[in-house]
Amino acid sequence: MKLIIRNLARSTSEDELRTLFQGYGVVQSCNLVIDKASGGSKGFAFVEMPKVGDAKAAMKNLNNTSVDGNKIRVKKAESKAG
Repeated sequence: MKLIIRNLARSTSEDELRTLFQGYGVVQSCNLVIDKASGGSKGFAFVEMPKVGDAKAAMKNLNNTSVDGNKIRVKKAESKAG
């Protein structure tokens, strides 16, 4: 299941995110979205977890939690058609 994580602090790293989500199960991939112009974080990321149950537990437990001073939002990522 692919999750989207929004409202990340610009200082939050991909490694931090991966570690956070690994507390709930296997993380297949973790992609912090980077602004090509500035080279900094755009404040959101995608995390993919192969087990739906793990992903749902992570979503439930991490949504609205504070990470690096920001309250993050964790939701199921909508797949783009096409």
